[in-house]
Amino acid sequence: MKRNFVILAVVVVALGAIVGGLFGKLPFRSSAGTAVTAEKIESDYSEAIGVIDGNYAGTVDHEKVSDRSIQGMLWTLDPHSSFFTRDEFRKLNEEQASQFYGIGVSILQHTGGVYVQSVIANTPAEKAGLRYGDRILSVDGKDAREWTVPEVSKNVRGEKGTAVDLTIERPGANSTINYEITRGGVPLPSVRNYFMLPNGTGYVGLTGGFQETTSEELDTAIAELKKQGMKNLVLDLRGNPGGLLPQAIEVASRFIPGGQTIVSVKGRSRYATSQDLKATEGKTQDIPLVVMINSGSASASEIVAGAIQDYGRGLIVGTNSFGKGLVQRIFPLSYGTGLTLTTARYYTPFGRSLQRDYSNGSIYDYYTHGEDLDGTEEAGPKPTGSPVATANGRVLYGGLGIEPDVALAPVKFSPLRSRINEAAFFFVRQLAAGRISGLESFKVDRQSFKVTLQAGDLPVTDKIFDAFSTFVATNKDLGITPENVSSQADYAKTRLREELATANFSNEAGVQVLLENDPQILKALDAMADAKKLNENLAWNRPAQ
Repeated sequence: MKRNFVILAVVVVALGAIVGGLFGKLPFRSSAGTAVTAEKIESDYSEAIGVIDGNYAGTVDHEKVSDRSIQGMLWTLDPHSSFFTRDEFRKLNEEQASQFYGIGVSILQHTGGVYVQSVIANTPAEKAGLRYGDRILSVDGKDAREWTVPEVSKNVRGEKGTAVDLTIERPGANSTINYEITRGGVPLPSVRNYFMLPNGTGYVGLTGGFQETTSEELDTAIAELKKQGMKNLVLDLRGNPGGLLPQAIEVASRFIPGGQTIVSVKGRSRYATSQDLKATEGKTQDIPLVVMINSGSASASEIVAGAIQDYGRGLIVGTNSFGKGLVQRIFPLSYGTGLTLTTARYYTPFGRSLQRDYSNGSIYDYYTHGEDLDGTEEAGPKPTGSPVATANGRVLYGGLGIEPDVALAPVKFSPLRSRINEAAFFFVRQLAAGRISGLESFKVDRQSFKVTLQAGDLPVTDKIFDAFSTFVATNKDLGITPENVSSQADYAKTRLREELATANFSNEAGVQVLLENDPQILKALDAMADAKKLNENLAWNRPAQ
């Protein structure tokens, strides 16, 4: 049955029937004039499978062969048309629903395996008693000591109400600890952080994709920050891979008045007719705005940033975005699988194409285009298409994603700083377990789930810093010396405070420490004065003459 489904799926996608039978029953023609019909494709595929079954020296995994066949076929179309296995398709649907089923932990890879960084409030992991620093040794009896984070995550997630068995190692415990945890709903929010920065500036980290609850989460964050005196806003879209188009429209509508075009969608199929999508009415925020992007900001993130930039509604700070301007529609297939197929293209309100060129190079090159750049260079020459002038007079071109108004590359981590990161985690792991002499009062039995850190919370005192220096001197396998730590004292104190905030409060509080010291965030604060001028000069803010 599975094999028959695969043959059918290959034929369906190859002939375009999945997009509404655009070609009807007319045969395709190859360059040699040979008719390529559905029957011929099915016959060729069946024959190839038969040859493999009859002659291959090893065991044939038909499901993997067929999955890869469909994916390879889709990638001949473009880099974003993709096939999803049962597990992948379930995860896709979970992400769009802003919730999945698991135990509720944030985990990170460190030396020796995967460790719990934080538990999430009111989830099975929190109720069971998992803690910061717990090392995951096994999952359902399978040795997990050499697993990666994705491998642990895949095995911990599952159906709601089912149980997962964990064995963990905890500092100070005489033996390993076993947990049987029943899986439940785990929130997957779009807004991961929000807090106040200096000078009346609010920060909203909309980094978790565009899902069904995104605009509601943004409204909540803005309302809470206004209560704390917010007069300006930094909206962080760095690393946001995109998501639901209607939510991108809603987010942009919080800053652009109703009736203005947010994005143009140009397609030919019944699933994506050409249209201009407008801002909705009623919730526009009239405050100075800086939007932050990087090479991980894609699709819906680029729609928001592009509209803000075209209208001169705010300043864009950071590095070039990814450059994804292709519209995918999700098509469920048999047996719980599915695919996304490109049905249209996105354009900014003033006509820039968001899509980066993918006609040359491999899929790998396409997805890693910015990894070796400092973030301010372009991935290639400017397109030769028509230039587009934004509302504030800047001339931009399509085909590059979104170029920032104020470019600043992220800090590159040195090997020494990476080792300091590791040492800080392992030190605070022992500190939170009450195992650092003279600092036993820092033991943490449960996180408090405080998400916003105040200026005076958890200072890294001289006593803590000296204990850290002693720790690295004693644990030579960490690869750093007290002299290394001293040469990077400010950085080391930031990482120690980040780990302390995570262990005591939450992952969000820990990330806040890093964000407050992020050079790109500091650049966004510097740019706020110019953003304020842009907002004052907007056409819809100027009085009628």
